[in-house]
Amino acid sequence: MSLNNPAQVTSSASDTNLSAPQIPSGPFPDLVCFAHLHWDFVWQRPQHLLTRFAQYGRVLYVEDAFVHPDQVEPHLEIKERQNGVKVVVAHLPHGLSEQAADAAQAKLLAEYFKKENFKQYIFWYYTPMALNKSWDFQPILTIYDCMDELANFKFAPAGLREREQDLFQRADLVFTGGYTIYESKKLQHADAHPFPSSIDKDHFGQARQLMDDPADQAGIAHPRIGFFGVVDERLDIELLRQLADAHPEWQFVIIGPVVKISHDVLPRQQNIHYLGGKDYLQLPAYLQGWDVATLLFADNESTKFISPTKTPEYLAAGRPVVSTPIRDVVRPYGELNLVHIAANADDFGRAIEKALIQNQDADWRRRTDEYLATISWDLTWQQMRDLMLARLQAKTSDAANETADSSLVSVS
Repeated sequence: MSLNNPAQVTSSASDTNLSAPQIPSGPFPDLVCFAHLHWDFVWQRPQHLLTRFAQYGRVLYVEDAFVHPDQVEPHLEIKERQNGVKVVVAHLPHGLSEQAADAAQAKLLAEYFKKENFKQYIFWYYTPMALNKSWDFQPILTIYDCMDELANFKFAPAGLREREQDLFQRADLVFTGGYTIYESKKLQHADAHPFPSSIDKDHFGQARQLMDDPADQAGIAHPRIGFFGVVDERLDIELLRQLADAHPEWQFVIIGPVVKISHDVLPRQQNIHYLGGKDYLQLPAYLQGWDVATLLFADNESTKFISPTKTPEYLAAGRPVVSTPIRDVVRPYGELNLVHIAANADDFGRAIEKALIQNQDADWRRRTDEYLATISWDLTWQQMRDLMLARLQAKTSDAANETADSSLVSVS
């Protein structure tokens, strides 16, 4: 995931029509999510989870403010998205100090809460920096869903680590996007829980059936070696360059918006094809036309704690996978021999050669499907929801006991 600029958004899920997940119903408070990622950027963890929450309560998704170059009256823009999620964007004039901008957003949110009768609500944070505009609110529950170590990302805001410590103090529960980052965060919060990347198996499973090859991919020869995701500082550009040089007989298909790095640094061999960002609904059709899927991640600070969602998505699509040794890919996928792991270009090339014939391996496909049957976004949502409801019930019980104790003191 990336800290991104609205001007760099090149793919959208705003028109995605997702079927309602079959999840047990039940009362749930309003949920207000504060995020650094734009809803219409790429479809990933926040969208998977919040569209499920929105089936059972109101959900607001509060993005970073849009700052206009000219003078405008501060105001909120409300955009309705999948399953009734409301995306909230504050529009602010240029020239406000950081403190004034945060205060303006807090005022706009407070007015909106009053207008829409938001009284009992949960705060859900993807970025600790959002505390600056939400200090004075009184949520009944605070969740920190830490999907990445954002402080290690390129262009991370100053003071992010300090603000995260403040969020740990406020959070009732901490969820993490993988096991590696969980091992770090559990040392900083007593009630942390790992929820690694999951899948919408039916969606990506479409790639196992015959589908029309998208027009911009149809003319690319086979074997096709694919990657989809945000193209940023986490992509191992040198590895891609070396593989393309060493294997001109392979065609490398790269899907995703280029963010925070210059297009000029990308390798431009004739057998590398950059197709840009694609809608979530389009991805199975592209995957169906690949021979091998890859996780071309560099070994740097920005990848130390990542748990790539695309790992199970590739496998659900029936594609053999080769990855660099990202810890949350090695464990469990590498250890279960579901994904090939390679640390350099020579080994990566040899691993792709093995993967090219892996579709003939019935045992690999059986073991892959057995593992994928144990994970889903529906199950992740249910487990998160159960933890949240249990904590809400515990807080209600504690408050009742405190009231009873104070009454006894008053009588005595």
